[in-house]
Amino acid sequence: MKRKGILNSDISRVLSYMGHTDRICVGDCGLPIPDETERIDLALAFGVPGFMQTLKIVAEDMKIEKIILAEEIKTFNPAVLGEINSLFEGQEIEVEFVSHVELKALTKDCKAVIRTGETTPYANIILQSGCIFA
Repeated sequence: MKRKGILNSDISRVLSYMGHTDRICVGDCGLPIPDETERIDLALAFGVPGFMQTLKIVAEDMKIEKIILAEEIKTFNPAVLGEINSLFEGQEIEVEFVSHVELKALTKDCKAVIRTGETTPYANIILQSGCIFA
């Protein structure tokens, strides 16, 4: 049994086989997930688990070089955007904003989408894997 890291076997498995520039998404409970993309469903009830709670745990176990967010988060969910900015503050991580429509289309190329119980708008992020060696 693991002593540290992510206990969810599906998330742990996906992170372990990701390579440089591969992507994974953490999304709210309403984010549509393409049939061809693996769904890791953590949602238990509205708000459980939360988006930021899930993102923090995934980010601790993943080398991230880039994040992609919906442009709409700036207007419709500035509180979560502030928490995301705080989480990655001081790290050399590229931030890209795209339309929510484009973000949904990009999930097709993600290794998996982790569905949380989050119910606030535009609480979705794509994490692009960095290189773990110099």
